[in-house]
Amino acid sequence: METDAEKTEPRIMPRVIEDEMKESYLAYSMSVIVGRALPDVRDGLKPVHRRILYAMQSMGMLHNKPFKKSARIVGEVLGKYHPHGDTAVYDAMVRMAQDFSLRYPLVQGQGNFGSVDGDSAAAMRYTEARLNKLSEEILQDLDKETVKFVPNFDGSLKEPFVLPSKVPNLLINGSSGIAVGMATNIPPHNMGEICDGTIQLIDNPSITPDELITTVKGPDFPTGGIIQGTTGIKDAYKTGRGKLRVKAKIEVEEKKRTRLIVTEIPYQVNKSQLVEEIAKLVRDKKIQGISDLRDESDREGMRIVIELKTGANSDIVTNQLLKHTRLQTTFGIIMIALVDSEPKTLNLKELLEQFIKHRRIVVRKRTEFELKEASDKAHILAGLIVALDNIDPVIKLIKAAKSAKEAKHGLIEDYKLTEKQSQAILDMKLQRLTGLEQDKIREDHKKLLELIEKLKEILGSEPKILNIIKEELTELKEKYGDDRRTQIIAAEAQKIEEEELIKPEEMVVTLTHAGYVKRQPLDAYKKQKRGGRGVIGMETKETDFVEEIFTANTHDHVLCFTNKGKVHWIKVYQMPEAGRYAKGTPIVNLLELKNEKITATIPISEFAKDKYLFFVTKKGTVKKTSLEEFSKPRKGGIIALGLTPEDELISVDWTDGKKKIIIATEQGMAVHFDEKDVRPMGRTARGVIGIKLKKDDNVIGAVVAEDNKTLLTVTEKGYGKRTPVKDYRLISRGGVGVINIKITDKNGKAVAIKSVADDDEIILISQHGIVIRTAAKGISVVGRATQGVRVMRLHEQDKLVAAAKIIE
Repeated sequence: METDAEKTEPRIMPRVIEDEMKESYLAYSMSVIVGRALPDVRDGLKPVHRRILYAMQSMGMLHNKPFKKSARIVGEVLGKYHPHGDTAVYDAMVRMAQDFSLRYPLVQGQGNFGSVDGDSAAAMRYTEARLNKLSEEILQDLDKETVKFVPNFDGSLKEPFVLPSKVPNLLINGSSGIAVGMATNIPPHNMGEICDGTIQLIDNPSITPDELITTVKGPDFPTGGIIQGTTGIKDAYKTGRGKLRVKAKIEVEEKKRTRLIVTEIPYQVNKSQLVEEIAKLVRDKKIQGISDLRDESDREGMRIVIELKTGANSDIVTNQLLKHTRLQTTFGIIMIALVDSEPKTLNLKELLEQFIKHRRIVVRKRTEFELKEASDKAHILAGLIVALDNIDPVIKLIKAAKSAKEAKHGLIEDYKLTEKQSQAILDMKLQRLTGLEQDKIREDHKKLLELIEKLKEILGSEPKILNIIKEELTELKEKYGDDRRTQIIAAEAQKIEEEELIKPEEMVVTLTHAGYVKRQPLDAYKKQKRGGRGVIGMETKETDFVEEIFTANTHDHVLCFTNKGKVHWIKVYQMPEAGRYAKGTPIVNLLELKNEKITATIPISEFAKDKYLFFVTKKGTVKKTSLEEFSKPRKGGIIALGLTPEDELISVDWTDGKKKIIIATEQGMAVHFDEKDVRPMGRTARGVIGIKLKKDDNVIGAVVAEDNKTLLTVTEKGYGKRTPVKDYRLISRGGVGVINIKITDKNGKAVAIKSVADDDEIILISQHGIVIRTAAKGISVVGRATQGVRVMRLHEQDKLVAAAKIIE
C-alpha cells in the first residue's frame, strides 16, 4: 500500500524531447486552426463571431429591439462562451459592424465604431450594438434542433457548434485568418451573384467552375475599387488560390487646374496612411507633377483630391501613383475553410456545394422538428375533437369521477384516448366549448393534417428540399441583394509602360562632385548674346560643384558605374526635374546601391554594337566591351566587369574603338597606348593588363588622350603640372610605361590626372575639405620628368585628394 509520502512524491516520466515538442506543437496548432483562426465552411464564422451572434440573440438583441451597451455584450460572451481577452471579443464585434470591413455587416453599431482612416472604435463602455436583420437569417431555426449543441468551456451551458445560416455568409462577407502553417483570405462577394450561383449549382450539379464564373463575376469589396483582369479570379474559382490586382477609382476633373479625384480605394487600405504615403513620395520627388493633396472625404463619401501642376500629364501621374502607392494593391485569395473540423482548400464550386449540403441537413432537420411538433399538436387536437363530439357524456364522466386521475383513466378507457389527449381534455378551458372555439379547433386540426402531409412529402423528396433552399436564396436576394460595388475590367491587352507616356524632350542633366543629380529642359538655358552673364545652373554647397553636365533625351539611358564593378541604369525621365536653383537629388537615392559609390556616369541614346566602354581598374587591368552588352537593364544592376577582391573600378570612358588611352599611377608612371591593342570582351570578363605596376603602386586615373590637350597631374602635397599629350610616346599596353611626374618627398604621390585645355577651370580638393578653384592655364606646362609646381598650399596634416574639371 502507498504511503502518504509516496502519494505526494512527484512522478517523473522520461520523454524524448523531439516527441514531446512534436505532439505539443501539433495539439497547439490544431487548437488554433479549429478553435480560433479558420472559419467553418457552413456558416462562414470563426468561433468568436458565432458566439457573439448567439449571445446577442440569447439577450434578445434583435434588429428591432433597443440597442444595448457593447460592454454588456462582451461580458456575456466572455462569461458564458469565450474565455479569452475582452479586447479580442470587442474587436471582433466592431469589425462585424463596420460597413468598410464587411460587405454585409452582421451587427448594427451605435457610436464610434472606427473608420476607414484606421481610427479605432470608442471604448466598449461608450458604444452600443444590436443584431442586424441579416444575422437573424443566420441564426434562424436555431431552436428547431437543426444543429448540434456542445457544452461551453466549463460545461455549465450549451452553445451551437455551427449556426443554421440560411445565408451563404462565407462568400458574401469573406474571411481572413492566420493559423499555424496556413492562412485563409476569402474575399467578400455580391449577395445576388452568390445566391444566383448557388441556385445554378442546385439546378445543374455537374456545372463547371468556368460556367459558374458567368454568374459569380468575382469578388465585390465593400470599399468598391476596380479589379483588373479576370485571370486571378478564374484561378481562385478553379483552384482555391489566385491573385487579384485591385486599384482605386480615380477620376480626372478639369477645372482651373487638372485634378485627380480618388472616390474608392482598394479593400483594407488605410485612407489616412495612403494620403501620407502619397505626400511623402511627392516630398521625396519620387512622384512628379503634384502641387497639392487633400482629403475632402465626408459622410457623403470618399474624396481624395490630388491637384496637378500646370502642364503635368494626368496619365503619367496616375501611373506613378498606381505604381508607387497602395492606390493599387494585390489581393491574394486563399480559400481555406474547415470542413468537418479539418482545414481544406476549396474552389468556388466546392464552397457552394458545402453550403448546399449544410442547408439540406438543416432544412431536413427543421422539417422533422416541425413534423414532430405538428403531429403532437394534431394528436392533442384529435383528442379535443373526440371530447367535443361527446361533450355531454365527457362532462358527466368528469363530474362523476372522484379525482383527476380517475377522470383521466375513464377518458382513456371509454374513448380510446392517449394519456396526453385525456390530460389536454381535463386542462381545456370552458370557453373552448363555445361554437366559435369548437369550429377553430376543428379548423386548426384540419390545417395541421394538411401541414403534416406537406412536411412528409418534403421529407420524402430530395427535389422538394432543394426547392426550399432555392426559394430561401431567392428571398435573400430580393431582401438584401444590391448592385456590385467593385468594377471588374479586362486586363490591358498590353501593359502601358510609363515611358510611353513620357514626352521625348531634350534635357540638360547636371551631376555634382558630391553626387547630386537633376535635369532641366534645354529651354531653361536661354540663348544669349556674346558677353551675357549666363544663368545659374545649380546652387551647390561651397565644397560641392558641378562635375558633369550633358544633354540627353528624356528616353535616353544613363549608365552609372560603381567602384565594385557594377552598372546600374536610370532613364533620364526618372531623374528629378528641378528648378535652376535646386541642387537636385542624391543619385544614390535613385539607384539600389549596396556599399558602393558611383565612379562614372555615361549617357547612352543607342546601344550600338560598334561603340565601346573602356574600363580601367586600380590594379592596372583594362577592358573594352561593346555597348550592346549593356542594352538589357536589370533592377539592382549587373556586373560590368569582374574584379578581384582587392581591386576596384577607377575609370569608365565611352569610345569608338579608335581612341588613344593614357593610364597614370601613384608612383608617377604613365602608359600611352592605342585602344586597338585591347580586343573587345564580354561583360563579365576581367580584362587584360593595361599597365604593369611596380610594388605598392596603384592606378589613379585614365583619360582618352587628345593631342591638342595637356595632361594635368596633381600630387598629394599640393604640386601639379601640365604636360603636352604628344610628349607621351605611344607604346603597347601592358608595359611599365614612362615617367609622368617625378615623385619626391617634396611633392608626394600622384593623386589625379585630367585631360585639360587652356580655357578649362580646375577644382582641387583636400582631405580636410579645403577647395580651391584655379584656371588650367595658370598651371605650368613642363616636361614629363619634372616634379611640378605648387598648385595648392596645404596645412601640415592635410593632403590633396582629388582634382576635377569644373563645368559652368
